[in-house]
Amino acid sequence: MDILYLMIICSVSLAVIFLIIFIIGAKNGQFEDDESPAVRMLFDSEIQKEKDQEKKQTEDEIEEDEKIDKK
Repeated sequence: MDILYLMIICSVSLAVIFLIIFIIGAKNGQFEDDESPAVRMLFDSEIQKEKDQEKKQTEDEIEEDEKIDKK
C-alpha cells in the first residue's frame, strides 16, 4: 500500500512540473503563432531568387568595372 501512495505522489508531482513548464511557455508566447512557420516555408524560394538576382547584378557590375579599368 505504501508503494501506491509513493506512486500517486510521484505522478501528481510530475503533472505539476509539466503544468508549470506549460504555463511558463504560454506566458513567454511560445504557443502564440502556429501558422506563420508553415507559411514562411513557402516563401523561402522567392527570397532566395531575389538574393540570386541581386548577386548576379553585383557580379555584372563588378565585371563592368573591371572592363572599364582595363581600358
